Amino acid sequence: MKIDFNEEQKFRQWWLWIILIGIGFLPVFGIYKQLIIGEKFGNKPMSDFGLILFCLLIFGLIVLFYFMRLSTEVDKHEIRMKFFPFVKKRVSWEEIKSAEIVNYGFVGGWGIRIWTKFGTVYNVKGNKGLAIELLNGTKFLIGTQKEKELGKIVKGIREN
Repeated sequence: MKIDFNEEQKFRQWWLWIILIGIGFLPVFGIYKQLIIGEKFGNKPMSDFGLILFCLLIFGLIVLFYFMRLSTEVDKHEIRMKFFPFVKKRVSWEEIKSAEIVNYGFVGGWGIRIWTKFGTVYNVKGNKGLAIELLNGTKFLIGTQKEKELGKIVKGIREN
């Protein structure tokens, strides 16, 4: 099967990683101060176990952001979208009522946004995406950084 369009996006914004790494230093510093030096960390310190669990949770979040990705594939048969590790969709062109590139503006952040005027929005950065409405009325939007290329592919497939 020939793939006409393929895009993979990841959370690679420098400011996001500064925030995540900054947040990651907090539990590391707490563990250092409380478990290695022996001083309690803060006015109302966590238990040692709680501090270790908090550290694992924060680093799990950082690892999650590192591995999260939005993959989009389009061919003459269907649109495939994966927002790893959360969502996987396959929609055949026969199920699609409309598909167009739109500027969706700011929908409250990036990631998975529900209850927008575009239905569920899957995005990693930017404000352009493929808005899809299915014949059953379901709407969703897949963010893209290659809006011109994706728009040409979608238009070409829809016209055939």
